Amino acid sequence: MTYAGMQGTGPGEIAPDGSAVEFYAALPPDAGGAELVHGALPAGTAILELGAGAGHVTRPLAALGHPVTAVDESAAMLARIDGTAEGVRTVRSPIEELRLPERFGCVLMMSYLVNYGDRRALLDACRRHVAPGGLVVVQRETEAWHAADAPRAWSHDGVDYLLRDVGRPEPEVMTGTLEYRMGERTWTHTFRSRRLADADVPAVLGASGLVLDRFLDADGAWIAARPV
Repeated sequence: MTYAGMQGTGPGEIAPDGSAVEFYAALPPDAGGAELVHGALPAGTAILELGAGAGHVTRPLAALGHPVTAVDESAAMLARIDGTAEGVRTVRSPIEELRLPERFGCVLMMSYLVNYGDRRALLDACRRHVAPGGLVVVQRETEAWHAADAPRAWSHDGVDYLLRDVGRPEPEVMTGTLEYRMGERTWTHTFRSRRLADADVPAVLGASGLVLDRFLDADGAWIAARPV
């Protein structure tokens, strides 16, 4: 997968989208994200997780009883998942090129990939793999995030974050660099994000054969869609 304007620095391997493997491997499990997805699904629903990274939501989903197929194009990311949880298998592939024989009750695409990558190709991959009547769950950057100024600093789960060097090269595009600090270790991730506005969601989903079902959170960061 090619992510224009995406690159990273810091200790350890850097994945093709600029994500630092060691940083994501050090993050605590995303229990909140897993609970949100779990609450939208029947018990035991099989999940295809696209862009699974180092598995910080994969393992909590498996612990909640969901068989998970974790897809990422970074072998180093997937190595952090392999053998760490029952009911999880890994597949190395760019999302756009993925063509598995199975269909899944839920296809999950987090990490704001819909803002960073080839939006149509990514959502087409979601549509290819969701079962009839299944759910596609997509995490996007909110309107508030795209309106953010820099520099801006905050801390969460033992990580100090700094958003800097924000630019607006086009009306719907935001560029910037996120700096992550854990103790003595520092990583950066330079990104290019294309806004997905509320008003555009139905048409963007519709182009890939999906229809908006609902938003799973009050901020509208989590989109749930169904196949047409």
